[in-house]
Amino acid sequence: MKAIVCHAFGPVEDLDYCDQPDPVAPDRGVVIRAQAIGVNYPDGLMVQGLYQMKPDTPFVPGMEMAGIVESVGASATRFEPGDRVAVFSSLGGYAEKLAVEETHVISLPDRVPAADGCALLCAYGTSHHALRQRADLKPGETLAVLGAAGATGIAAIQIGKAMGARVIAIASSAEKREACWQAGADEVIGYETLREDLKRATGGRGCDVIFDPVGGAAFEAATRSMARNGRLLVVGFASGEISKFPVNLALLKEYAVVGVFWGNFIANQPALYATNMAELFKWHAQGHVRPVVDTVAPLKDAGAVLARILGRDIIGKAILTP
Repeated sequence: MKAIVCHAFGPVEDLDYCDQPDPVAPDRGVVIRAQAIGVNYPDGLMVQGLYQMKPDTPFVPGMEMAGIVESVGASATRFEPGDRVAVFSSLGGYAEKLAVEETHVISLPDRVPAADGCALLCAYGTSHHALRQRADLKPGETLAVLGAAGATGIAAIQIGKAMGARVIAIASSAEKREACWQAGADEVIGYETLREDLKRATGGRGCDVIFDPVGGAAFEAATRSMARNGRLLVVGFASGEISKFPVNLALLKEYAVVGVFWGNFIANQPALYATNMAELFKWHAQGHVRPVVDTVAPLKDAGAVLARILGRDIIGKAILTP
Protein backbone atom coordinates (compact mmCIF):
# COMPACT_ATOMS: atom_id res chain seq x y z
CA MET A 1 0.00 0.00 0.00
CA LYS A 2 0.96 3.67 -0.30
CA ALA A 3 1.40 5.80 2.81
CA ILE A 4 2.85 9.10 4.01
CA VAL A 5 5.89 8.54 6.24
CA CYS A 6 7.64 10.96 8.58
CA HIS A 7 11.26 9.72 8.72
CA ALA A 8 12.46 12.50 11.04
CA PHE A 9 10.83 15.49 12.75
CA GLY A 10 10.95 18.53 10.50
CA PRO A 11 9.01 20.55 7.90
CA VAL A 12 5.79 19.01 6.63
CA GLU A 13 7.12 19.36 3.08
CA ASP A 14 9.68 16.63 3.92
CA LEU A 15 7.02 13.94 4.32
CA ASP A 16 7.60 10.92 2.08
CA TYR A 17 4.91 9.26 -0.08
CA CYS A 18 6.09 5.69 -0.38
CA ASP A 19 5.27 1.98 -0.33
CA GLN A 20 4.60 0.31 3.00
CA PRO A 21 3.66 -3.30 3.88
CA ASP A 22 -0.06 -4.01 3.86
CA PRO A 23 -1.35 -4.15 7.46
CA VAL A 24 -2.74 -7.28 9.10
CA ALA A 25 -5.82 -7.14 11.33
CA PRO A 26 -5.10 -7.54 15.06
CA ASP A 27 -6.77 -10.48 16.78
CA ARG A 28 -9.59 -8.22 18.02
CA GLY A 29 -9.28 -5.65 15.29
CA VAL A 30 -9.91 -4.79 11.67
CA VAL A 31 -8.17 -3.51 8.56
CA ILE A 32 -9.90 -0.49 7.02
CA ARG A 33 -9.49 0.46 3.36
CA ALA A 34 -9.58 4.25 3.24
CA GLN A 35 -12.14 6.29 1.33
CA ALA A 36 -11.43 9.58 3.14
CA ILE A 37 -8.59 10.65 5.43
CA GLY A 38 -8.97 13.66 7.70
CA VAL A 39 -6.21 16.26 8.00
CA ASN A 40 -5.89 18.06 11.33
CA TYR A 41 -3.76 20.83 12.78
CA PRO A 42 -2.16 18.52 15.40
CA ASP A 43 -0.90 16.28 12.57
CA GLY A 44 1.34 19.13 11.42
CA LEU A 45 2.59 19.78 14.93
CA MET A 46 3.38 16.08 15.40
CA VAL A 47 5.38 15.90 12.15
CA GLN A 48 7.47 18.87 13.34
CA GLY A 49 8.01 17.37 16.81
CA LEU A 50 5.96 20.15 18.40
CA TYR A 51 3.01 18.09 19.68
CA GLN A 52 2.65 16.84 23.27
CA MET A 53 3.03 13.29 21.95
CA LYS A 54 6.29 12.55 20.11
CA PRO A 55 6.17 9.13 18.46
CA ASP A 56 9.30 7.23 17.50
CA THR A 57 10.34 7.84 13.91
CA PRO A 58 9.65 6.72 11.28
CA PHE A 59 5.88 6.89 11.63
CA VAL A 60 2.75 7.38 9.55
CA PRO A 61 0.86 10.47 10.78
CA GLY A 62 -2.90 10.91 10.66
CA MET A 63 -5.71 10.61 13.20
CA GLU A 64 -8.85 10.03 11.13
CA MET A 65 -10.00 7.63 8.49
CA ALA A 66 -13.36 6.63 7.06
CA GLY A 67 -13.78 3.68 4.75
CA ILE A 68 -14.65 0.01 4.35
CA VAL A 69 -13.68 -2.90 6.58
CA GLU A 70 -11.45 -5.10 4.43
CA SER A 71 -10.63 -7.86 6.92
CA VAL A 72 -11.19 -8.75 10.58
CA GLY A 73 -9.14 -10.51 13.23
CA ALA A 74 -9.93 -14.01 14.46
CA SER A 75 -11.52 -12.78 17.71
CA ALA A 76 -13.18 -9.63 16.33
CA THR A 77 -16.96 -9.54 16.83
CA ARG A 78 -18.20 -6.02 16.11
CA PHE A 79 -17.60 -5.70 12.37
CA GLU A 80 -17.57 -7.69 9.16
CA PRO A 81 -15.85 -7.14 5.81
CA GLY A 82 -17.81 -4.58 3.81
CA ASP A 83 -19.00 -2.51 6.79
CA ARG A 84 -18.74 1.28 6.48
CA VAL A 85 -16.78 2.65 9.43
CA ALA A 86 -14.79 5.57 10.78
CA VAL A 87 -11.87 5.48 13.17
CA PHE A 88 -9.88 7.87 15.36
CA SER A 89 -6.30 6.70 15.87
CA SER A 90 -3.35 8.68 17.17
CA LEU A 91 -1.21 7.52 14.21
CA GLY A 92 -1.44 5.69 10.91
CA GLY A 93 -4.22 7.53 9.13
CA TYR A 94 -2.27 8.89 6.14
CA ALA A 95 -2.34 5.55 4.36
CA GLU A 96 -4.45 3.52 1.96
CA LYS A 97 -5.15 1.00 4.74
CA LEU A 98 -5.10 1.02 8.53
CA ALA A 99 -5.13 -1.80 11.08
CA VAL A 100 -6.74 -0.90 14.42
CA GLU A 101 -8.38 -2.51 17.43
CA GLU A 102 -12.14 -2.71 16.91
CA THR A 103 -12.79 -0.72 20.11
CA HIS A 104 -11.49 2.37 18.27
CA VAL A 105 -13.90 1.96 15.36
CA ILE A 106 -17.44 3.28 14.99
CA SER A 107 -20.08 2.35 12.43
CA LEU A 108 -20.69 4.99 9.78
CA PRO A 109 -24.36 5.39 8.84
CA ASP A 110 -25.09 4.98 5.13
CA ARG A 111 -26.39 8.55 4.94
CA VAL A 112 -23.06 10.02 6.13
CA PRO A 113 -20.46 10.58 3.37
CA ALA A 114 -16.95 9.37 4.20
CA ALA A 115 -15.57 12.93 4.24
CA ASP A 116 -18.26 14.02 6.70
CA GLY A 117 -17.50 10.95 8.79
CA CYS A 118 -13.90 12.11 9.18
CA ALA A 119 -14.94 15.65 10.09
CA LEU A 120 -17.42 14.42 12.69
CA LEU A 121 -14.60 12.67 14.54
CA CYS A 122 -11.84 15.06 15.62
CA ALA A 123 -13.18 18.49 14.63
CA TYR A 124 -16.81 18.04 15.59
CA GLY A 125 -15.94 15.62 18.37
CA THR A 126 -13.61 18.17 19.98
CA SER A 127 -16.12 21.02 19.72
CA HIS A 128 -19.00 18.87 20.94
CA HIS A 129 -17.05 17.65 23.99
CA ALA A 130 -15.92 21.21 24.69
CA LEU A 131 -19.43 22.64 24.63
CA ARG A 132 -21.35 19.67 26.03
CA GLN A 133 -19.12 18.38 28.83
CA ARG A 134 -16.50 21.05 29.54
CA ALA A 135 -18.65 24.18 29.18
CA ASP A 136 -22.08 22.68 29.93
CA LEU A 137 -23.46 25.22 27.44
CA LYS A 138 -27.09 26.14 28.16
CA PRO A 139 -29.83 27.35 25.78
CA GLY A 140 -29.92 31.13 25.66
CA GLU A 141 -26.28 31.60 26.66
CA THR A 142 -23.84 33.58 24.52
CA LEU A 143 -21.00 31.62 22.94
CA ALA A 144 -18.07 33.33 21.21
CA VAL A 145 -15.96 31.20 18.84
CA LEU A 146 -12.39 32.21 18.03
CA GLY A 147 -10.80 30.77 14.90
CA ALA A 148 -14.38 30.34 13.76
CA ALA A 149 -13.64 29.47 10.11
CA GLY A 150 -11.42 26.51 10.95
CA ALA A 151 -12.69 22.95 11.18
CA THR A 152 -13.31 23.06 14.94
CA GLY A 153 -14.61 26.63 14.70
CA ILE A 154 -17.25 25.84 12.06
CA ALA A 155 -18.18 22.82 14.20
CA ALA A 156 -18.49 24.98 17.33
CA ILE A 157 -20.79 27.44 15.54
CA GLN A 158 -23.13 24.69 14.34
CA ILE A 159 -23.07 22.75 17.61
CA GLY A 160 -23.60 25.93 19.63
CA LYS A 161 -26.70 26.70 17.56
CA ALA A 162 -27.94 23.11 17.90
CA MET A 163 -27.63 23.52 21.68
CA GLY A 164 -29.66 26.74 21.65
CA ALA A 165 -26.91 29.32 22.18
CA ARG A 166 -26.46 32.74 20.61
CA VAL A 167 -23.20 32.46 18.67
CA ILE A 168 -20.68 35.20 17.95
CA ALA A 169 -18.04 34.08 15.43
CA ILE A 170 -14.60 35.68 15.14
CA ALA A 171 -12.60 35.27 11.92
CA SER A 172 -9.70 37.08 10.27
CA SER A 173 -10.86 37.81 6.71
CA ALA A 174 -13.98 38.71 4.75
CA GLU A 175 -13.99 35.27 3.10
CA LYS A 176 -13.73 33.51 6.44
CA ARG A 177 -16.40 35.73 8.00
CA GLU A 178 -18.77 34.88 5.15
CA ALA A 179 -18.20 31.18 5.89
CA CYS A 180 -19.18 31.85 9.52
CA TRP A 181 -22.43 33.49 8.42
CA GLN A 182 -23.13 30.49 6.21
CA ALA A 183 -22.47 28.18 9.17
CA GLY A 184 -25.25 29.90 11.13
CA ALA A 185 -23.51 32.44 13.38
CA ASP A 186 -25.75 35.15 14.82
CA GLU A 187 -23.01 37.78 14.66
CA VAL A 188 -19.59 37.79 12.99
CA ILE A 189 -16.66 40.05 13.88
CA GLY A 190 -12.91 40.31 13.25
CA TYR A 191 -9.87 40.50 15.52
CA GLU A 192 -8.83 44.13 15.05
CA THR A 193 -10.85 45.50 17.99
CA LEU A 194 -11.92 42.18 19.48
CA ARG A 195 -12.34 43.21 23.11
CA GLU A 196 -14.42 46.26 22.21
CA ASP A 197 -16.52 44.32 19.70
CA LEU A 198 -17.29 41.54 22.18
CA LYS A 199 -18.28 44.13 24.75
CA ARG A 200 -20.62 45.76 22.23
CA ALA A 201 -22.04 42.44 21.03
CA THR A 202 -22.89 41.38 24.59
CA GLY A 203 -24.19 44.74 25.80
CA GLY A 204 -21.25 44.98 28.18
CA ARG A 205 -22.18 41.76 29.98
CA GLY A 206 -19.49 39.55 28.50
CA CYS A 207 -19.63 36.03 27.04
CA ASP A 208 -20.93 33.02 28.91
CA VAL A 209 -18.60 30.73 26.97
CA ILE A 210 -15.59 31.49 24.77
CA PHE A 211 -14.20 28.68 22.59
CA ASP A 212 -10.51 29.37 21.93
CA PRO A 213 -8.39 27.18 19.62
CA VAL A 214 -6.17 30.19 18.77
CA GLY A 215 -4.34 31.50 21.85
CA GLY A 216 -2.04 34.51 21.66
CA ALA A 217 -3.53 38.00 21.52
CA ALA A 218 -7.03 36.60 20.97
CA PHE A 219 -6.81 34.74 24.28
CA GLU A 220 -5.72 37.95 26.00
CA ALA A 221 -8.87 39.68 24.74
CA ALA A 222 -10.99 36.68 25.73
CA THR A 223 -9.76 36.80 29.33
CA ARG A 224 -11.25 40.30 29.59
CA SER A 225 -14.51 39.49 27.82
CA MET A 226 -16.08 36.92 30.13
CA ALA A 227 -19.40 37.16 31.95
CA ARG A 228 -19.72 36.20 35.60
CA ASN A 229 -19.88 32.39 35.89
CA GLY A 230 -18.48 32.15 32.36
CA ARG A 231 -16.29 29.36 30.98
CA LEU A 232 -13.21 30.14 28.90
CA LEU A 233 -12.35 27.00 26.92
CA VAL A 234 -8.66 26.44 26.11
CA VAL A 235 -8.79 24.25 22.98
CA GLY A 236 -5.50 24.92 21.18
CA PHE A 237 -2.85 27.40 20.08
CA ALA A 238 -3.15 27.91 16.32
CA SER A 239 -1.47 31.31 16.69
CA GLY A 240 1.68 29.52 17.81
CA GLU A 241 1.69 31.44 21.10
CA ILE A 242 0.77 30.00 24.50
CA SER A 243 -0.31 33.00 26.52
CA LYS A 244 0.08 33.62 30.23
CA PHE A 245 -3.21 33.84 32.15
CA PRO A 246 -3.75 36.69 34.66
CA VAL A 247 -5.40 34.65 37.43
CA ASN A 248 -6.72 37.78 39.16
CA LEU A 249 -9.29 38.10 36.36
CA ALA A 250 -10.80 34.73 37.23
CA LEU A 251 -11.11 35.90 40.83
CA LEU A 252 -12.52 39.35 40.10
CA LYS A 253 -14.96 38.27 37.38
CA GLU A 254 -15.73 34.82 38.84
CA TYR A 255 -15.26 32.72 35.72
CA ALA A 256 -13.53 29.42 35.00
CA VAL A 257 -10.71 28.57 32.60
CA VAL A 258 -11.32 25.04 31.32
CA GLY A 259 -8.96 22.83 29.34
CA VAL A 260 -10.25 20.71 26.43
CA PHE A 261 -8.23 17.66 25.29
CA TRP A 262 -10.47 15.43 23.18
CA GLY A 263 -7.94 12.60 22.87
CA ASN A 264 -7.72 12.32 26.65
CA PHE A 265 -11.52 12.37 26.88
CA ILE A 266 -12.11 9.48 24.48
CA ALA A 267 -9.36 7.40 26.12
CA ASN A 268 -10.85 7.83 29.59
CA GLN A 269 -14.59 7.98 28.88
CA PRO A 270 -15.29 5.76 25.85
CA ALA A 271 -18.96 5.23 26.72
CA LEU A 272 -19.59 8.98 26.90
CA TYR A 273 -17.63 9.42 23.66
CA ALA A 274 -20.02 6.95 22.00
CA THR A 275 -22.99 8.92 23.34
CA ASN A 276 -21.52 12.13 21.94
CA MET A 277 -20.99 10.59 18.51
CA ALA A 278 -24.56 9.29 18.47
CA GLU A 279 -25.80 12.83 19.12
CA LEU A 280 -23.59 14.24 16.35
CA PHE A 281 -24.85 11.65 13.85
CA LYS A 282 -28.43 12.49 14.86
CA TRP A 283 -27.80 16.21 14.36
CA HIS A 284 -26.16 15.45 11.01
CA ALA A 285 -29.27 13.54 9.90
CA GLN A 286 -31.45 16.45 11.03
CA GLY A 287 -29.30 18.99 9.17
CA HIS A 288 -28.13 20.83 12.29
CA VAL A 289 -24.46 20.04 11.62
CA ARG A 290 -22.97 19.97 8.14
CA PRO A 291 -19.18 19.79 7.78
CA VAL A 292 -17.66 22.31 5.39
CA VAL A 293 -15.07 20.50 3.26
CA ASP A 294 -12.70 23.10 1.84
CA THR A 295 -10.15 20.85 0.16
CA VAL A 296 -10.07 17.30 -1.21
CA ALA A 297 -6.59 16.28 -2.32
CA PRO A 298 -4.78 13.04 -3.17
CA LEU A 299 -2.86 11.32 -0.38
CA LYS A 300 0.47 12.14 -2.03
CA ASP A 301 -0.19 15.87 -1.44
CA ALA A 302 -0.47 15.53 2.35
CA GLY A 303 2.52 17.78 3.01
CA ALA A 304 1.14 20.65 0.92
CA VAL A 305 -2.28 20.37 2.57
CA LEU A 306 -0.73 20.36 6.05
CA ALA A 307 1.26 23.47 5.14
CA ARG A 308 -1.99 25.24 4.24
CA ILE A 309 -3.58 24.20 7.54
CA LEU A 310 -0.60 25.38 9.55
CA GLY A 311 -0.81 28.66 7.64
CA ARG A 312 -4.51 28.95 8.55
CA ASP A 313 -5.37 28.92 4.85
CA ILE A 314 -8.21 26.37 5.08
CA ILE A 315 -11.88 27.13 5.72
CA GLY A 316 -13.48 24.14 7.39
CA LYS A 317 -12.09 20.66 6.75
CA ALA A 318 -9.36 19.22 4.52
CA ILE A 319 -9.60 15.63 3.26
CA LEU A 320 -7.10 13.31 1.57
CA THR A 321 -8.18 10.51 -0.72
CA PRO A 322 -6.16 7.37 -1.51
